[in-house]
Amino acid sequence: MGKRKRASQLNPTDPSDNLQKALLPQKRHYRQRAHANPFSDHSLDYPSSPSAIDWSAHYPAYASSGISPEFADVGCGFGGLLISLAPLFPNTLILGLEIRVQVTQYVQDRIAALRVAAAAAPTLSSSSSSPSPASAHYRNVSVVRANAMKFLPNYFSKGSLSALFFLFPDPHFKSRKHKARIISPTLLAEYAYVLRPDGIVYTITDVKDLHDWMRTHLTDFPLFEPVDEDTLRAEGKGPILDAVYTSTEEGKKVARNGGEKWLACFRRIQVPCQ
Repeated sequence: MGKRKRASQLNPTDPSDNLQKALLPQKRHYRQRAHANPFSDHSLDYPSSPSAIDWSAHYPAYASSGISPEFADVGCGFGGLLISLAPLFPNTLILGLEIRVQVTQYVQDRIAALRVAAAAAPTLSSSSSSPSPASAHYRNVSVVRANAMKFLPNYFSKGSLSALFFLFPDPHFKSRKHKARIISPTLLAEYAYVLRPDGIVYTITDVKDLHDWMRTHLTDFPLFEPVDEDTLRAEGKGPILDAVYTSTEEGKKVARNGGEKWLACFRRIQVPCQ
């Protein structure tokens, strides 16, 4: 468990906010390299199939619901997207997949802290003028340490996802490293397998070359079709897009530095029955 906030950082006027700040872990205590080699022989425990997963261990509040994750953030980093989407979709299970040990542990601790703070918020907020929204319980988000390039179908059954996120992935600039890019011809069939018809793939990067690479390969794949941002916002997916742009550590860093973000989204199409 990582170290928590110092008392000097707390807000004396908001007890519920103070509890959350006191519980939240600090990233500086979870040191980890920026990227991991997906082809390395990582020591990973993974399920033999989606049916072998006990999702109640990740989402205890939904143990009797029989539902499984519907949103997946591949390479979730420090969990910014997960935390942003949780209150927007309180009845949708959201799972982050992260290969780095310390980063995964940070996200686990962050979610645990937010759940505790949210559970205590109704009591504390009775004396506060700005109570926390009831939907922000964070019981619908979790994270697993996993290599999505190798084991994605071990976690998700066919057509189980409605949204798949690839936010600011490792660009692997060198040509000989392009095979390690998370969007590649060899992996698109797996993404199409776990994504249901009309499901959306969201990609964003600040590297134009990587944006062109991802857009080209997804466009060329027969089970995906491009969908523009205006169309998605008209369909009510504006809050998701806003989170894609702004919620991650990488996205915030790009904004601070005045960089440009390149968004590309694709819809999983239905194959007509023969």
